[in-house]
Amino acid sequence: MTDRIQTRVLTVDPAVPEPQIIAEAAAVIRAGGLVAFPTETVYGLGASALDEQAVARIFHAKERPATDPIIAHIADLRQLDVLARDVPLAAHALARRFWPGPLTLVVLRRPIVPANLSAGRATVAVRMPAHPVALALIAASGVPIAAPSANRFSRPSPTTAAHVLDDLDGRIDLVLDGGSTHIGVESSVVDLTVDPPVLLRPGGVTITALRQVLPELTFAPRYVATDGEALPAPGMLLRHYAPNAPLTVVAGDHAAALERIRAEAQAAINAGLRVGVLAFDEDAPALTDLPVRIVQMGPAANPEVVAQRLFAALRAIEQTGVDLILARDPGQEGLSLTIRDRLVRAAEGRIIVAGQ
Repeated sequence: MTDRIQTRVLTVDPAVPEPQIIAEAAAVIRAGGLVAFPTETVYGLGASALDEQAVARIFHAKERPATDPIIAHIADLRQLDVLARDVPLAAHALARRFWPGPLTLVVLRRPIVPANLSAGRATVAVRMPAHPVALALIAASGVPIAAPSANRFSRPSPTTAAHVLDDLDGRIDLVLDGGSTHIGVESSVVDLTVDPPVLLRPGGVTITALRQVLPELTFAPRYVATDGEALPAPGMLLRHYAPNAPLTVVAGDHAAALERIRAEAQAAINAGLRVGVLAFDEDAPALTDLPVRIVQMGPAANPEVVAQRLFAALRAIEQTGVDLILARDPGQEGLSLTIRDRLVRAAEGRIIVAGQ
């Protein structure tokens, strides 16, 4: 637990951020402080990516293990060469197509990058966010900004300033409140230091879109059970995004999975437990006859909406005081693959398959 400090909150226009507010936040960054700010994915907890002590403050405030690297955010493509060496042509091709946007590239780092930013590895993860507040803050600060999600470690990522304060009030210097984030899940992470390149974490850019630029891209998700090894990218631990109550993901055919959710819920109710269900909109009517707390995430057929609501739904359902949470596997097509990845990590790998 970190010593408490006074956390200030400044409301900022998400479309046209006020220069004086951005200047105030940039001054905090340059002084080695911590500023939470909105990106198009989730809220980030920012510090100078070139200041080892400021980066260490991020780890301390989040209670984040030193083995989990942090993404450096840039506002200008020229900053990529400040952070990285021997940047491959594939990085520029991906940047031209997806930056600014929810894509992080893992490349070889220069000595100017503090080792703690990259968990001691020879690489650095870099992205250019597509949010006016984030871009303005990076530009005004004059340095790349290190920014993991602005929450305590392993908690659901924050998509509003209120979520940030729930976890980090009294631990950080400033929050820029720019309203809700648009995408709602973190960036995709592509490792370009290996051949062929690997998608380490699915995110806001689908693997199909990435392969249009990088056909040889492979997908190798890792679910690391402990924080003992230095990870190549953030978001790879098995326990991540977890609500306070245990979550189980139910996979299988839609009808069979929904019936299994009903059966699991009824068994838990019979055992005297309070049950919550993270439900797709089309599934909710089939559950209303059960005494369960239902939080709807949006229609399964519209994963963009589900992604935007996912982390807020995880926070909302835990606040109902349930003892366990059930959710249906959304599948692995398009953005649903990203949603599934987050649910599996929130469940610490607890997946049951209907019919087995």
